[in-house]
Amino acid sequence: MPNTNSAKKRLKQNEKRRLLNLKYKRRMKSIVKEIKELTVEGKKKEAQKLLPESYKVIDKAAKKGIIKKNTASRKKSRLTKLTA
Repeated sequence: MPNTNSAKKRLKQNEKRRLLNLKYKRRMKSIVKEIKELTVEGKKKEAQKLLPESYKVIDKAAKKGIIKKNTASRKKSRLTKLTA
């Protein structure tokens, strides 16, 4: 348990940031999973329609520092290859 006021504040900040990071990470994972499921079912047209949205979500996660820039690039590349 934090003793000083600054430690208490850090605790609150860390919890707030952790929840926001989880939100972005979950959104990213869910849209990637959705695209993969669509391609497995053979619905590549629908999966391709979701690509721009997935790019947006992945780029935001990279911008916020949740994933690294190269990881974002790799994810986008693999999704594009998967739906092509």
